[in-house]
Amino acid sequence: MSVQKAKKRVAILISGRGSNMVSLIEAARAPAYPAEIVLVLANRPDAAGLTRAQAAGIPARAIDHKGFADRASFDAALQAELEAAGIELIVLAGFMRILTDAFVEAWAGRMINIHPSLLPLFKGTHTHARALDAGMRLHGCTVHYVVPELDAGPIVAQAAVPVLPDDDAETLAARVIVQEHRLYPAALALIAGGGAALDGGRVRLAEAERDPGAALLSL
Repeated sequence: MSVQKAKKRVAILISGRGSNMVSLIEAARAPAYPAEIVLVLANRPDAAGLTRAQAAGIPARAIDHKGFADRASFDAALQAELEAAGIELIVLAGFMRILTDAFVEAWAGRMINIHPSLLPLFKGTHTHARALDAGMRLHGCTVHYVVPELDAGPIVAQAAVPVLPDDDAETLAARVIVQEHRLYPAALALIAGGGAALDGGRVRLAEAERDPGAALLSL
């Protein structure tokens, strides 16, 4: 009889409504999913995602960044909460707060983010409008490891959508978010299950995950 590996303990950091957080929580309900969402933290007390997490039975609390003198103090409070919960992986899901280099480096290879563009294109904000302005025919989203440089970490997975002739930023964003909700749980499962690993500045997939017909790669 095979022994099931212990699930990775995951914290999700949010700032707003947490739509990607919800997709991760729902995916993690599956018995075979290799990660367990055990904590949700927000830097804003009014983040709607806190209520959504609590309704799903996930411990959720706010650490208001406005109550700290500087970023390092806020990050120290964040670190204390993560350590107390025995967190192994951090998932950023609409977390609109710049973390200090020291915090990011302490979690190197253990913290991921999702960005609404096909990185390395359109780092930063207003990605959908910028894609339209550039005349892109494809747009999408990227899951990547977090490094001190903004939106520059090694890429784990990507999903693309077509840019339609009558698209505006809102319609394009609506189509991308559907793929975000599919891609992020798949990418987290890949990492937590040992199917992806950092090799220098790139992500290497395990042999079993290299089939181009696999669900993650056909998004």
